[in-house]
Amino acid sequence: MKPTTALILLFLVGSVATAQDRPTITAQPNTVFVGADGKFEANPDTAVMQFNISAQEATSREAYDRASKSTEQVRRILRANGIEPKSAEIGYFSLQPVYDYKTPKRKLVGYRVNANVSLKLKDFSKIAPIVQQLADTDVSENQSLNYTLEDMDAAKTKSIEDAYRRARESAVALARSSGRTLGELSYASVDTFENVRPVPMREAMMRMSVNDAAPAPTEEFTPQSISVTAHVNAMFTLK
Repeated sequence: MKPTTALILLFLVGSVATAQDRPTITAQPNTVFVGADGKFEANPDTAVMQFNISAQEATSREAYDRASKSTEQVRRILRANGIEPKSAEIGYFSLQPVYDYKTPKRKLVGYRVNANVSLKLKDFSKIAPIVQQLADTDVSENQSLNYTLEDMDAAKTKSIEDAYRRARESAVALARSSGRTLGELSYASVDTFENVRPVPMREAMMRMSVNDAAPAPTEEFTPQSISVTAHVNAMFTLK
């Protein structure tokens, strides 16, 4: 091994050993070890709508009946937009007493029903009408919309390919600077990271009427892209 190559290898291996989440690699003669980050920006393929159905009445029966009526309105909205209600998921359901704690002795003032509903949509054109109709019927609370990527494996593959390309380019440059030629890959490790950014929608924004001249909050905007990054560590032989 030439002196320049030995110095490069010693520096690289020493840097890897001090990294907190990088593998410790034993220095091998006539090898070069490099690391690189790769990135791939993917368009989301799924919209996740979430909202609460809440009802409070004097008795548990009345609260339950009111929540049932609200839920039936949600079913009608989904069917009107070509969505089967069974595609929506219930995250939780609760029926709890409500007390007035202003007096020394708490007083029962009613009962409250809470249910969380989650709906996944592949057709983004259905988001705006559902948002508006839910707001107009006033049956839901705490509405939110997130975009996500369910086909994450393909995006991870793209980010790994980008990271490996960068790592190999660095290895080629190091080998060339030391008067050597890069050989075969002898070791590699991969870490991938998903940066899924939620896009919350405030309830106040969703209280728009269908009769309003302004478009729905979700219209005319592009869903935020999802960034997938990868880190590749690679060891190559030197010729």
